Amino acid sequence: MNKQNDNSKFHIKFGAGILAISVFYVSAAQLPAKNNIKALSFEKAIKAAQKNDPWLTGNLHKQRAIESMSNAVNTLPNPKVSIGLANLPLNGFDFGQEGMTQAKVGISQMFPRGDSLDIKSQQLKIQSEGFPFQRKDRESKVAVTVGSLWLDAYRVQQSIALIEKNRSLFVQLVDVATVSYSSALGKTRQQDIVRAQLELTRLEDRLSLLAQQQNRYEGMLSQWLTKFSNENSSVEEAILASDFALHNIELTHQLPEIDLLNGDVVAKKTWLKPMALVQYFANHPAVLAIEKKIHATKTGINLAQQKYKPEWGVNASYGYRSDDAMGSSRADLFSVGVTFDVPLFTDNRQDNELKSAVSATEAVKTEKILLLRELLGAYSSAKGRLLRLKERQNLYTTRLLPQIHDQAEASLSAYTNDVGDFSEVVRSRIAVLNIEIDELTLNVEEQKIRLELNYLFIGSLNTATTLNNINVNNSVLTAVVPGNK
Repeated sequence: MNKQNDNSKFHIKFGAGILAISVFYVSAAQLPAKNNIKALSFEKAIKAAQKNDPWLTGNLHKQRAIESMSNAVNTLPNPKVSIGLANLPLNGFDFGQEGMTQAKVGISQMFPRGDSLDIKSQQLKIQSEGFPFQRKDRESKVAVTVGSLWLDAYRVQQSIALIEKNRSLFVQLVDVATVSYSSALGKTRQQDIVRAQLELTRLEDRLSLLAQQQNRYEGMLSQWLTKFSNENSSVEEAILASDFALHNIELTHQLPEIDLLNGDVVAKKTWLKPMALVQYFANHPAVLAIEKKIHATKTGINLAQQKYKPEWGVNASYGYRSDDAMGSSRADLFSVGVTFDVPLFTDNRQDNELKSAVSATEAVKTEKILLLRELLGAYSSAKGRLLRLKERQNLYTTRLLPQIHDQAEASLSAYTNDVGDFSEVVRSRIAVLNIEIDELTLNVEEQKIRLELNYLFIGSLNTATTLNNINVNNSVLTAVVPGNK
């Protein structure tokens, strides 16, 4: 009778353990989501980072500085006024003693070579036109950087949630093994208990490692979420503010679905030739910024050519003379003249300055070539990784995940019927946990690659937008470049 009661108690506890194990099959997508309005969403993180980026403010001030300089240089140099006494006798310092003595007032005005003022002004204006494209490129890069950090932090937090959920399961497995071993029923051995405890310890270690990664990503993310109020004179007195905590940042539990720009081109398994791809990158903000730089350096060639023209100057002076010793009036004197230089010796100066301007233009052209090569390489890498990742996701969905779960069920069923090994049950549970974390990593990595690809194709968007159209929970995320204030 006692033996039957013991068996009953054992089966009750064992059934409870099986019930707890069944909870394990809840996937990462089914984890409970907290509807906390204070949680940092993917969209909110990107917008906050773009809004608080001091680089954009500094770039705007640089543009305004060059625009003001463009207006300033297109002005003639100030005229020069000279006042003096000429031919004053030293033997008496008498102003009326000699007829050559005079009080002289002169003015002179220089005229720069050719159209150098207009060309210099035009060159600076062209340079300033490149800054809006730099800001567009910067905002898009910030979207990629912050978006990737958010996705990494999301992956870590969801991995922690998965392990925490399964940690209680392994605690129950240890209890089940202990009860089974102590009752001398079934096939549980002492080494099975040790194995279950070991896997529980390993889970604790994984949680610690993920916590380290979480601190790392949160620290990097908080860098973009903080803002400085630079109204005070010194950086030390600047006010640091943030709408989000710098530690233990809570993220929303929804993985964003980012729509691909030119998805038809990316999704095709056939690859476009480089010359066809370059057409997609021609209007990229970074490329357009270099185009403005090339145009400005070409204007520098015209500026250097003006050095071959003479520089002119006009001067005029008025000389006042006093009456002579007899009281007779002396005529005042007026002088006018023109000065100019003759650029005859051009070998060491003008010729070399022109060569320098030509070489500077060619150097900037190579910057464009290098950038296009970089964009092509980034596209090739991102598309290749995305295609392979989609293949892995399909493999996980259609075969690997079902097989892992079937194996887990089979090992559990065999153990409950005393024909399986407890260690196999533990291994199958670990395998299921690992495969779910791997699936989460694949899904996050896909969104990160989509971010990278959208950055490459931002030139296909309207020039008023800088951030890729990102569909987050059926909403379109766009950021408009601030206009000149």
